[in-house]
Amino acid sequence: MSKARVAQITKNTSVLLTDVAAYTFNTGSAVSSHTRYNFDNYRNFEADPVTVCGYKMIPYGVNNELPAEIRNVMEKNNLAPSIINREVGLLYGSGPALFRHHYAEGEIHRDYTDDKEIWDWLRSWNYRRYIEQAMVEYKYMGGFFSRQRINVGRRIGQGRINRLEVVPAINARLEWTDSLRIEDVKHIFTGDFDNARIYRIGVATYPIFDPYNPIAHSASMSYHNSYSFGRNFYAMPSYYGTLPWIMRGSDIPEIIRYLTDNGISVAYHVHVPNGYWAEKLEQIEQRFPDKDKSVWLSKLEEIKSELFDQWSKVLSGKENAGKFITTIDFFDEYSGKECSWKIEPIDQQIKDFIDAQIKISGEATSAITSGLGLSPALSNVVLQGKMGSGSELLYALKLYLASDVNIAEEIIFENINQVIAAMFPTKNLKLGFYHPVIKKEEDTKPEERLVNQQ
Repeated sequence: MSKARVAQITKNTSVLLTDVAAYTFNTGSAVSSHTRYNFDNYRNFEADPVTVCGYKMIPYGVNNELPAEIRNVMEKNNLAPSIINREVGLLYGSGPALFRHHYAEGEIHRDYTDDKEIWDWLRSWNYRRYIEQAMVEYKYMGGFFSRQRINVGRRIGQGRINRLEVVPAINARLEWTDSLRIEDVKHIFTGDFDNARIYRIGVATYPIFDPYNPIAHSASMSYHNSYSFGRNFYAMPSYYGTLPWIMRGSDIPEIIRYLTDNGISVAYHVHVPNGYWAEKLEQIEQRFPDKDKSVWLSKLEEIKSELFDQWSKVLSGKENAGKFITTIDFFDEYSGKECSWKIEPIDQQIKDFIDAQIKISGEATSAITSGLGLSPALSNVVLQGKMGSGSELLYALKLYLASDVNIAEEIIFENINQVIAAMFPTKNLKLGFYHPVIKKEEDTKPEERLVNQQ
């Protein structure tokens, strides 16, 4: 076996040549499409307060930036946001409706009804926008912040809640409490925690909303969330453990793109005859006769780098497909042999690499879909080359409506229903999502079937 040797391709790229294979390597830094976050740091970030602008707060994530980190990860993924959007649509159903409960034959029933006074109050502010934001915040973060605005009549004892607003999680933090109980939190802070300008603009402080005395403050805030095991304050997204798969799934298209754009640059071994460099060195010596050997060798290295860069530009990149190059052969008088340039393609086993990435992508898709908790049939995701059948879709939808709607609905409408109960105490009405009863196709009349309504 002959000795392995290293050949330079460009300034930062070289190839290790052996009898059985060629290995390319780059001395530059490798940059992923994601900044790597502290998602693998499982310490309890709620254990100690963080001080921002002089206020002691409960940190939201290891760096107090969990909402922004999740946003950045999700925006780069092609699958996770669409699944969450689909779940938001399924949860929304036919939209919000007023109802009251009644009990009959040992079962709980909803009686949907209308009430002009309540609807007039809801329509006096953008309640649909509020519900949409609350749903999205809840599905991404497991909870959401709500702000209550009171009218000026509070000053004369005729206070009334004018409107509710969702404050994005990236802009809200809970005040620290030594008891480590969320019930003892007294204030919520808002500010631009996602950017350094928070230290210039400052932080706003809101007292916690009291549902039993809703007009105690001109403006207040509340936090509505699902309980996360082992956490005292903030909810953790149910898909938190899936975030590494989401990041990997986002990386794969970038890897393939970089391979397509730049892979050919290390796909060739260029043989340069030694006589070529000897002639170049001789020309340098003649051009700079007053310089020493170190200067001549430095000039030669500059010529080599320039030449290799030119070769790299010609041989790399998808936009260079179809280009060709020319070289000059010459006769070596000392050896009596012809010296010529030679270009040898290097087998990088690109097909195996791409196949491996596609397989990883399939595993990532399956892991992301499972981690987000929505059936592939409802997610419109193709797994193993097939989509769910009609019966799978029907049963998946029924299971979703039976198990995944009620808790989310209670949390999303909690603040609205608290205000309705305080402002309209005799109505005994709540707001919730209306979902029509799902029937099988054979149980519907022919004219009612979806295929005949197009």
